[in-house]
Amino acid sequence: MDVLSSRVLLRPSDPARSQAFYRDVLGLAVHREFGPPDSPGVVFFLGNGLLEVSGGPDGPVGGLALWLQVRDVAAEVARLAAARVPVVREPRREPWGLVEGWITDPDGVRIVLVEVPPDHPLRRDQR
Repeated sequence: MDVLSSRVLLRPSDPARSQAFYRDVLGLAVHREFGPPDSPGVVFFLGNGLLEVSGGPDGPVGGLALWLQVRDVAAEVARLAAARVPVVREPRREPWGLVEGWITDPDGVRIVLVEVPPDHPLRRDQR
């Protein structure tokens, strides 16, 4: 698998409280915010990695997941399914514009495979 970037996903019961903890108490710098202004997801810098703190009433809550950006989600999910890796959700384009497919590791940890389409803002030069 050719992983282009990655992050750890944290789905707390109270995202705003956890975001405040990581931002204000630990002092982590914000990489980006996304989603609705009243309950955004926040991605923090973790040295050479990233931590996304999001979720809530309308999203997944609880647990930990891995976010792995790959070049072709459909091809990776097909390859992994052929290797008998559990596919939790087939690839689809999400409302936020990313293509995601979900698998699990042998212990049930969710791994989100992500493809950034050419027209997505993450692909644009931010300078």
